[in-house]
Amino acid sequence: MGKPLYPQIRYCTRCCLPETTENIIFDDMGICRGCISAEQKMHINWKEREKKLRKILDSYRGKSPNGYDCIVPISGGKDSTFQLHILCNVYKMRVLTVTFNHNWFTETGRYNLQNALEKFNVDHIMFTPNRSLVNRLARHSLYKIGDPCWHCHAGVGAFPLSIAVKFKIPLLVWGESAAEHEGRFTYFEPVEYSADYFREMSAKLTSCEMANNEISKKELRCFDNPTEEELEGVGVYGIHLGNYIFWDGERQVEFIKKEYGWKEADVENTYKRYKSVECIMEGVHSYAKYIKRGYGRSTDYASTDVRAGLLTREEGFELIEKLDTQRPKMLDHYLKISGLTEEEFVRVLKSLRKGKAKKLD
Repeated sequence: MGKPLYPQIRYCTRCCLPETTENIIFDDMGICRGCISAEQKMHINWKEREKKLRKILDSYRGKSPNGYDCIVPISGGKDSTFQLHILCNVYKMRVLTVTFNHNWFTETGRYNLQNALEKFNVDHIMFTPNRSLVNRLARHSLYKIGDPCWHCHAGVGAFPLSIAVKFKIPLLVWGESAAEHEGRFTYFEPVEYSADYFREMSAKLTSCEMANNEISKKELRCFDNPTEEELEGVGVYGIHLGNYIFWDGERQVEFIKKEYGWKEADVENTYKRYKSVECIMEGVHSYAKYIKRGYGRSTDYASTDVRAGLLTREEGFELIEKLDTQRPKMLDHYLKISGLTEEEFVRVLKSLRKGKAKKLD
């Protein structure tokens, strides 16, 4: 029977999330906010929410002088492909797609991205930071925020905003709700749109705070959000489709595979073959999270599946023990591009343990 990895750590009594999860809250019965959010999801009048979505989309239709109704940040992942289906084929919006290229695309990810652009016949703009900068940021990101992906966290937030300002397209549309997994927010208390959303949720630091003697502020300007005045001048506003339509990742993947030829592939450190399939570093990101917080992405996905009745809690813990603790093969590549040793990689992450995570020491 599967059981929690760390007996000294408190876990949700319903799913597999530990108390080391960022901003986690347990109720009096020991149930986490993610599980509470999943319960709320079952009691929402989604027809009424969809009416709100339609009203929002109609209010922005034809608003841009450049002929686009909205911007969709697209990675080639399952969410952005489904977003294009909803916006282009269901609501008939004219979409401009934008991609921040993290420089770590898998072959499957490249195929899915190009396939989506062609299947939905959308215009597309991509920004790719140079390889040297990405490698240097990958090293310093580990020290600064405890994972190698600051450039991706910051870029996927800043680049779409910059395009929104330049092309005067006020509406940006993302996919699943922030209430869907870890429970930082709930469906009854959704996150309010903010230009700093991705910094607050994942990047944590501004470009000025990432600059050092190896990375100049000038090099990092591409990761800066437009000014408040620029954003307000265009009236930039963002929504997540998952707050307005019922979000079911499993069914959506089945749908886009069948209808649009979207492809899965093996992803390190998880049993899901569609989550972050576009990124070679997903396993390294997950493994870093495991060392720092005592759980990785398989814990997130298993907890979601337990709530949905796809796994028992014990089955979830069995998968977590096998996969969250696994050393990813791509760690060798990360160590090569960052110049770190594996011992240093582990030491840095352990040194960043805070709060409840100190129980892991």
